[in-house]
Amino acid sequence: MEQSKNDVWVGLFVLLGGASLLFLALQSANLLSLNFDSTYKVVAKFDNIGGLKPRAAVKGAGVVVGRVESITFDDKTYQAKVTLEMQSRYQFPKDSSLKILTAGLLGEQYIGVEAGAEAQNLAAGDTISQTQSAVVLENLISQFLYSKAADGPEKTNSEAPK
Repeated sequence: MEQSKNDVWVGLFVLLGGASLLFLALQSANLLSLNFDSTYKVVAKFDNIGGLKPRAAVKGAGVVVGRVESITFDDKTYQAKVTLEMQSRYQFPKDSSLKILTAGLLGEQYIGVEAGAEAQNLAAGDTISQTQSAVVLENLISQFLYSKAADGPEKTNSEAPK
């Protein structure tokens, strides 16, 4: 009887450890968010969202103020329509602007909020019109290469006139 009692405690300990590892994995991958604060939803349209994903952070001055709820394609304007779920305790002016930024050189993308100066704040259902699309590394590299190719071959020191 004593051995089966120890087996139950060991089993419970292993179950608790497995549940905590699962919770930690979901939290680190932004797949689980335990936020019980009230929220409001706003919409923004971007020409290019790069690698932005649902559940990505929305940050104002480096502080997480919301999350990306969904990303859809608007076939009338040919833009990405991003729905943001903002925490109600953070209020931003209606003329605020959004940028898609990257954490680190090749890191995860998030949305940065730059507060405007208007007296009226964003409300549920508002659309933010001032947006800046993601900087795509491949586009930057190709622009650099095409500009170098357009310059033509450079003269070497042996070909330079004396």
